[in-house]
Amino acid sequence: MRQNVMHPIPKNEFTDVKKMYAVVSGKGGVGKSLITSLIAVGLRREGYEVGILDADITGPSIPKMFGVSGAKIESDSKAIYPVRTHNDIKIMSMNLLLNKEDAPVIWRGPLIAKTIEQFWTDVGWGILDYLLIDMPPGTGDVALTVFQSLPIDGIIIVTSPQDLVSLIVKKAYNMAKQMDIPIIGIVENMSYAICPHCGREIDIFGKSKLEEEAERLSLRILGRVPIDSKLTALCDSGEIEKAQNLYLDSCLNILKSNLNEY
Repeated sequence: MRQNVMHPIPKNEFTDVKKMYAVVSGKGGVGKSLITSLIAVGLRREGYEVGILDADITGPSIPKMFGVSGAKIESDSKAIYPVRTHNDIKIMSMNLLLNKEDAPVIWRGPLIAKTIEQFWTDVGWGILDYLLIDMPPGTGDVALTVFQSLPIDGIIIVTSPQDLVSLIVKKAYNMAKQMDIPIIGIVENMSYAICPHCGREIDIFGKSKLEEEAERLSLRILGRVPIDSKLTALCDSGEIEKAQNLYLDSCLNILKSNLNEY
């Protein structure tokens, strides 16, 4: 079922992943970790087995959002085992391997890339319907490692409604095309703000250019996530799994449809 992988690294005997998707962007600060988390929460809520591989080695935020920052990684002579969240989402992140959560990871690119490979080869993920990869920003060593070495089924591009949207999307789009990786579609984060008094949608960054950019590149729009103070509070308190409105119904439906074709 896997295709378009240049140099796939074999999985270990403790891992069986049906679908693997990378959440990417051409720049930082657009909220890839939030979108990755919301997708994971939505899929898990419907009964699917879900894992998150936090590939943002130098700036990992997934453990904090799920409230597992102080969790202890278990391992034996056979494999390292991911931490489980309250709702049984499996997580592997560099922050779970550090003695202190705020300790900096001052590594060169090749070492970071090697760590990502080990998060696939040395971790016993078990049986998963979905493994989501929260990517670092840009198109550097980690993106190249993931796209070349892991059996990616597709990418989800995250963007924001500022004027840079065209450049952001095109960077991720062009790399995926060059690497022959399918693009599932685009999610716009910080799409609008919700007035806490009247519930009205406010275009803080001006009118979104998402539709015209998606049409130009023939990409599906998977959802628009607003600036929602409730989501922010849940992320800060490590309770993202309690989110009520995930804003990503279209994305979840497409991913579920893809799984049915597995």
